[in-house]
Amino acid sequence: MSGDRGRPARAIVFAYHDVGVRCLRVLLDAGVEVSLVLTHANAPGETIWFRSVAAVAAEHGLRCVMPADPHDPALLAEARAAEPDFLFSFYYRQMLKQDWLVLPARGAFNMHGSLLPRYRGRAPVNWAVIHGERETGATLHRMNEKPDNGAIVDQCAVPILRDDTAREVFGKVTVAAEIVLARSLPALLDGTAVERSQDLSQGRYFGGRRPEDGRIPGDANARQIHNLVRALAPPYPPAFLQLQGQRVFIERTLPAPAPADAPGSGLRLLRDGASLWLMAADGSALRVLAARRDGVAGPLAVGNFDSLCSGRWLAADA
Repeated sequence: MSGDRGRPARAIVFAYHDVGVRCLRVLLDAGVEVSLVLTHANAPGETIWFRSVAAVAAEHGLRCVMPADPHDPALLAEARAAEPDFLFSFYYRQMLKQDWLVLPARGAFNMHGSLLPRYRGRAPVNWAVIHGERETGATLHRMNEKPDNGAIVDQCAVPILRDDTAREVFGKVTVAAEIVLARSLPALLDGTAVERSQDLSQGRYFGGRRPEDGRIPGDANARQIHNLVRALAPPYPPAFLQLQGQRVFIERTLPAPAPADAPGSGLRLLRDGASLWLMAADGSALRVLAARRDGVAGPLAVGNFDSLCSGRWLAADA
């Protein structure tokens, strides 16, 4: 079964980011008639490293809008007039209220960047890396008024390697999202998709992250610091230390045995030979592969460590 009266299935799509681009293209490839695309204008000051849903919509001649408020009554009226069979949300950043969720004849579905019910809520890829997870994935689920807790249609897991950055993991999750939608869509269209309820006790919600949340805790061990660094590596606002009142961003690290007789105590930045090191309070160590000082052009490295400290090491501010 497709749409009513033998016509192609019709959908309204809320989408943003790479997941939005790839999933919109899956719908178009399957012959779904997309009546309306709603996306976001890029936020001022945000690093835009991902592809544009609006550009894909324009290429295919689709009506695409970027409303500040997706619940504008005029948009809802336009959507009702289109008589959609489905509503899909692919990395759209705003919560959709019941007016949207009850509008499509055959349901509203969201693509979430984790293996639900784990990591419900915001920034699921970043949180999974912070917690040292070894896998995550993408989940297609039915939408209701509570975020990320509707019945699961399908999901696909991807591995997280020990040194993967969040951006690298996000690339894998984007592919997983495309796989999930492509293999689930035929059953959704013909009405045979089997959904299963989530066991919400097996996961929890996580909130959004702010740049100031990237401060490296003074009591963290090297593995915990490494997880934070790779979860916040560029293009995200990176992990940082405060050193003598100045913010130093740590953008890439690698766990390694600590230098012999490393001086100092507590969380500290150290130069030893040709390398910079981040020493944890418990004595575990990370080799610093990329760092920079806030407001200072160019990388921070052994060769210019003297600009920060005349000695071999500098303790992080409390």
